Amino acid sequence: MDSLVFSLNATVPVFLMMALGMFFRRIGWLDRDLAGKLNTFVFRVPLPLLVFQDLATVDIAAAWDTRFVLFCFLVTALSIAAAWGISYLWKDRSIQGEFIQASYRSSAALLGSALILNIYGTTGMAPLMIIGSVPLYNIAAVAVLSLFGPERHGLDRTALGRTAKGIVTNPILLGIAAGILWAALRIPMPAILQKTVSNLAATATPLGLMAMGATFDVKKAAGKAKPAAVAAAMKLVGFCAVFLPLAVALGFRDQQLTAILIMLGSATTVSSFVMARSMGHEGVLSASTVMLTTLLSAFTITGWLWLLRALALI
Repeated sequence: MDSLVFSLNATVPVFLMMALGMFFRRIGWLDRDLAGKLNTFVFRVPLPLLVFQDLATVDIAAAWDTRFVLFCFLVTALSIAAAWGISYLWKDRSIQGEFIQASYRSSAALLGSALILNIYGTTGMAPLMIIGSVPLYNIAAVAVLSLFGPERHGLDRTALGRTAKGIVTNPILLGIAAGILWAALRIPMPAILQKTVSNLAATATPLGLMAMGATFDVKKAAGKAKPAAVAAAMKLVGFCAVFLPLAVALGFRDQQLTAILIMLGSATTVSSFVMARSMGHEGVLSASTVMLTTLLSAFTITGWLWLLRALALI
């Protein structure tokens, strides 16, 4: 019951923020134009600062575990490949990029540290899990959203060049690189800078969620119900069912196994919608998957935690 209450406390406010965005649009306080500008702002400023903040204060040398980081990286790569393959099942090719991203991209940075801190009293393996998965999340997201855009022209030199440029200039990837470099060089974080970064980073989730709610179209979402349900099933159940037994067989336990669970089975992150919209996609499938996985993850994550604890693995 404690795990269920914790999961509900983590996920229900997220859903309520999206509902608030829908409500504010209905009463005229938010419109689609303002929501679009909020999406752009969140993508360029708060989200990069959020991942920078998560990584910049970590003692990477003391916590480093090559085997664990490599496992997170390889499992993330396999998840992306699986989502990529399944995306060809849909006749509507315009949703392919969004489907791939929504199927694999977790709230690892947002939820991982909080959940592990709640269970163990320390963030433990969460920063290493972020290093192993989040950079690849974002590189793959830029690639698939560029290559499978609504007006794609195939894998020609122009498309590849545009994708490479998108990866190099992506604000979230720049935030990750800056955070890892800051931590590796052990640069002190002055209190004034830390407070400023923290305040800006804290706006990423509420602004992004309200903007998503304000642009959410229920009628269009109904047309994307089937791919959203498949993406949610892969995100919350499929990847965990495949890769958690492998993690157990390789000897990962406790904080490491909990971090892997969050990486695989947490809700699709709101940044998937923000990035999809910022790169010219409709965003309906992304928003639908975020809402669906957010609602259901309180119960699926609790179920996975209960199972792992019943087996004395955490």
